[in-house]
Amino acid sequence: MTTVGSPNSSLNSSLGRLERYYDAVPRAAARAEDFGPLTLFVRESPGRPYYARPTRDWAGPAATAGDVDRVRARQRELGVPEAFEWVAEVTPALREAVGATGLCAHAHPLMLREDAAVPDPHPLVRVLDADDPSLAGALAVPHVAFAAPGTALGAAGPAELAAEITARAGDLPAAAERVRAGRTVVAAAVEDGVVLSSGMHLPVGGVSEVAGVGTLPAARRRGLALAVTAALVADARTRGVDTVFLSAGDDDVARIYGRLGFRRVATALIAEPGT
Repeated sequence: MTTVGSPNSSLNSSLGRLERYYDAVPRAAARAEDFGPLTLFVRESPGRPYYARPTRDWAGPAATAGDVDRVRARQRELGVPEAFEWVAEVTPALREAVGATGLCAHAHPLMLREDAAVPDPHPLVRVLDADDPSLAGALAVPHVAFAAPGTALGAAGPAELAAEITARAGDLPAAAERVRAGRTVVAAAVEDGVVLSSGMHLPVGGVSEVAGVGTLPAARRRGLALAVTAALVADARTRGVDTVFLSAGDDDVARIYGRLGFRRVATALIAEPGT
């Protein structure tokens, strides 16, 4: 059974809102396939494949390794990643079930933003509209950034970004449509026409997740990711969002987001094959 483990009613309420959000976001671009305690979201438009996660408001037995195996078989049939995402404190038994099938679970601090002042806008950072010439670069930057995890300076820069933009050109029309519809909001730090850092938030009702924040390795240690995040938070406020959250890459990154008023409330888990 899906339960919220904390006795704190305010925290339980917040995690409940996040669970509803996690269930709602994929449905705008994916169909949901029912596997009892698990739901597999299958994207029906161009873009990053979705994942399986606990079924919202499930009142039956907890997911077993057999349930996970059935979902994985369907993912292989569809040719999509064998990926599962969930909140540890909400569905604690799922980690054992996915582990029993050989998947590796990675933990990330799940952080909720408390009411706090937003820093003044950074001169290089702006929110992009669907026709902004920097949108393609903004969508490509995280792929370059996440290929070199961490916060240390690196070699990858404009050349690698240009190659990534070319490789992902087919994704741009659908992404631009999501921006135009307001389902995705993209912010970027742009210098001399080159996107150095970018991220997005995905508003649904009064909740939005900040996601995909990354900086070209060659442009790190300039505070750009924090400035992009601040711009996304400020934009969310203008849209009436009162709950903004994110999953940090690790504890070091979480401490950086703490400067913007984010605090850790739970643990986001991502399970996939590998180590």
